[in-house]
Formats: sequence, C-alpha cells, structure tokens
Amino acid sequence: MIPVSSFKDCAVALFGLGGSGLATARALLAGGVKVTAWDDSPASVEKAAAEGVPTGDLATADWSGFAALVLAPGVPLTHPEPHWTVKKARAAGVEVIGDIELFCRERRAAGRPAFAAITGTNGKSTTTALLAHLLKVGGRDVQIGGNFGPAILGLEPPKGRRAYVIECSSYQIDLAPSLDPAVGILLNLSPDHLDRHGTMEHYAGVKERLIAGVEAGGTAVIGVDDDWSRAIADRAEAAGKNVVRVSVREALQDGVSLEGTDLVVREKGARMFTLPLAGIGSLRGAHNAQNAAAAFAAARALGLAPEVIATGMKSFPGLAHRMEQVRTLGSTLFVNDSKATNADAAERALTSFEDIFWIAGGKPKEGGIEPLRPFFPRVRKAYLIGVAAEAFAATLGETVPFQMCGTLDVAVARAAADAAASGLAHPVVLLSPACASFDQYRNFEVRGDAFRDLVNALPAA
Repeated sequence: MIPVSSFKDCAVALFGLGGSGLATARALLAGGVKVTAWDDSPASVEKAAAEGVPTGDLATADWSGFAALVLAPGVPLTHPEPHWTVKKARAAGVEVIGDIELFCRERRAAGRPAFAAITGTNGKSTTTALLAHLLKVGGRDVQIGGNFGPAILGLEPPKGRRAYVIECSSYQIDLAPSLDPAVGILLNLSPDHLDRHGTMEHYAGVKERLIAGVEAGGTAVIGVDDDWSRAIADRAEAAGKNVVRVSVREALQDGVSLEGTDLVVREKGARMFTLPLAGIGSLRGAHNAQNAAAAFAAARALGLAPEVIATGMKSFPGLAHRMEQVRTLGSTLFVNDSKATNADAAERALTSFEDIFWIAGGKPKEGGIEPLRPFFPRVRKAYLIGVAAEAFAATLGETVPFQMCGTLDVAVARAAADAAASGLAHPVVLLSPACASFDQYRNFEVRGDAFRDLVNALPAA
C-alpha cells in the first residue's frame, strides 16, 4: 500500500467503494487522513464499514470542511452529467480528484521514482504488461497496476530504483490534473466512451493530458497511425517535449516502425537497431507490433539497452484472453481471444492467422460481423454459439461453411476434430467471438477460462 500523506490531518470525501475505492480509502487512512466514504450502493457502504472504513452520507455532509473529493473512476465526472457528489464539491469549491492524482503527489514527495503511464483506445493492457516484463528482464524492481491489475494505491510505496508501470483509462486521466509521468505512452485513438466524454474532441483532449503532462526531461511515446494521435504528437513536439513516434503503417525516419516483420529504430534516417518479431507468438499481428514498438521506445527511455529489450520481447508470455496461445495439439494451434468482444477486436485476430476454424458468437454488438467480410477467406469453417448465432449465420451465408453449435463445449469439440482432419499444415482453432459474453458467461474472462479448460481437456491423440 502507498500511504497518502498529502492530505494528512485533513478531511476528505471519498465516493465509490468498489475495488479501487476501497484501496484508496485504506491508503488515505494509512496516511492519517480523515475519510468520509460513501457509495450509491448500500451493500458497498456496508462492506466498507465492516472493513473499518469510516462512512457517512455525503448527501447530508457539510462540504465546507472537505479538502477534496476523491472520486472512483467509474463515477461520471462530466457526462452524461456530473454525479451529484461532483456538483456538491464544485458548489463548495472542493477539488475533485482520483487515485492516480493521489499517487502523483506521493511520487513527487518521494523524489520522482521512474513512472511510465500508458493510455490509448486499444492495446493499453498488453503494452503495460509488456513494458513491465521488459523492465523485470532488465533487473528492475517493477510495480504494475492502475486500470490493469491492482489499484495504484495498493502497490508498494516508492523507494530506490523502483519503477511504476501504470495503465491509465480516460476516466482516470480526467481525475488527475497534475499527471506527470517520466514516460507517457499514447498508443492510438478511435471513438470510445463517448457516453462519458460527450464528443471525440473531448475524449481525445483528455487523453492528450497524459502526454502534455510528461515531466521535464521525460519522453512522450506516441503512435502516429491515426489523425488524432498524430496531431497530439505534433503539438507535444511544438511544446518542447521529447517525442518518440511509433508506426506500423509507415517507415519513420525518426522513431520506431514496423518494416516487414521487424521493428526498426531510426534516428534522423539512420538505422540504429532492428528487432525481429517473427516467431514471437505473443506479439503476433500489426496491433501487437504497435504495442511492442511503444514498449521498446518506453523501455529505452527508462534506460534499458536494446539487446536487453530484444531478449525480453522473446520471453513475453502475452496476456490471457488476448490472442493467448493455449495449446498446440498435433499441428493445430488453439488461441483464446475471448477479449475480442466486437468486430474491430476480432479483426486483429483474423488478420493474424490463416486456415482458421473460427468460434464466434455470444451477445451481439451493433453491426455484427459484416465489417469482417474481407477476412472471411481466411476462415475454413465457423462454429457459432450464443444469441448471435442465427444473425452470424445469415451474414456468413454461403461464403463460409458454418455449424450451429449453441454452446462453447460443442464448438470446441467440433472445431478441434475438423482442424485435426483437415490435413492443413498449420490450422488454428480461434475463439474470437466478436460478441459480449453476457448471454452465457459473466464476463469475457470466464468465457476464456472455459475455452482454455475445454482445450486442455482434449485428448492428446
């Protein structure tokens, strides 16, 4: 835990008592802060009180006595409208902040240990995990958390050469006005969470704060394959930031780019280092190449030698449910991409393999799988499950052979048998549902775990 001493002996209101909220409450109490915690859920309030967190109804509290409102990131700050606690705080002139902001203040007080903050619409978790892995291979003491993994204030406190690798969502950035990482990574931007940010301009503006706040002498690593991020890179450079651009679409004269199957590092046109990605299964696909390029640039900025980074890339195990290589049975590779809950996410997997035996379906998203039609030639056969099965069958039509399987266990058994009998050199049984899981599973993790268990239970013969 990181005790929060920046509000020692002050009264602070805290709203939102989920996992990160409870971790924040504990950290505030450990730092000698007078906490009044509340939640719209009576069960959450009761749980917090049972754990020794002081609770009190903030609707009737005297807000003039609070030094800050610490808001959980899942609570609306601006859209569709500010939460009632936010309105009360603003009316009383009380600042509204989150756990990332509290960490930043404690970090500055501890002498600014290494801190990399990662954001973007896609790829945040993989890049966060990969950068942490690279630093560990390089012998660093690493703490990883934030929007991925443990809540940031639940991590070990700053000391020595300890490095923090923190995934930051747009919600968290919005609550961190003094966010100032040593290395800031912005991977990409596309429309997302607009119900919470109102417009794409506001969403992009929130993400840009992470880059704009990079501390003096630090490094901003920015993917430049979309217009929004490219403009942010230009503005950051014009503001005097040290910017490293990354791209998987064009060869950069300055930065890290994907050329063929290699990451190539160039400075003023001169090739400085080449890192082959071919054969690294956990980093298959252009989207993972972008993650790898960003992690490479960030690791260099944090002092790792290119050769150490290359060694770390080869040993990266990848993340569960994100093109996770579960098992090879005979010549068939089984891949768990349960995190692909929409067509855009499934596209990344479909572009990464040939000869696919595709398990798809669940609770459908708007647009279904029609956007994936250009990739249907890669699919040998589809195995359809869940509520979306009939709609997906209509889209596949006569273009792709399919079976109506209903449930995942049936789909895995049939796909495994067909792949084994196909005579293909490298068939892939791919769970990339292009759907939410909620018709049959609590979340995509449970669905992915079920797939892994079913695959591992298949007989070796």
